[in-house]
Amino acid sequence: MYPPELVKPMREELTHAGFEELITAEDVDKALEAKGTALVVINSVCGCAAANARPGAIQAIQGDKKPTYLYTAFAGVDTAAVDKAREYMVPFPPSSPAMALFKDGELVHMLERHHIEGRPAEMITENLKQAFEDYCS
Repeated sequence: MYPPELVKPMREELTHAGFEELITAEDVDKALEAKGTALVVINSVCGCAAANARPGAIQAIQGDKKPTYLYTAFAGVDTAAVDKAREYMVPFPPSSPAMALFKDGELVHMLERHHIEGRPAEMITENLKQAFEDYCS
C-alpha cells in the first residue's frame, strides 16, 4: 500500500478532471450496473500513468462524445475496488495502469498497460476518442 501523501496528487489529477473514485468492491458493482457508458481508469504510481495514461484519459474526455460516467481506482491503494474492477475486465489479465470502457455493464474496449507504456498521451487520447465515437451517445 502506498502512503496517502504520495498518491494524493495522482488521485487529484483525475478527480479534478471529473473522475469519481471507486474505493470499495460495492462501489464498483454499483457503478458498473448503471445503464450508459463508463470509463474506468486503474490509476498507478508508475511513470507511464503520469506521462501517458492520466493525460491521455483527461484529454479524451474533452471531446463531444464521452462516457456517461468516469471512474478511477488506484492500484496498490484501493485494493478491493481494483480487484473487483478487474473481475469485470476478464479475459484481460490484471495490469496497471489500465483503462476499460463499459456499455451497460459490458466491457467493450480495453487498454492494458502494454497499450499505454511507451506510447505518447496523444495516442492514448486518440484510441479512447475512437472508442467513445463507437460506443458513447
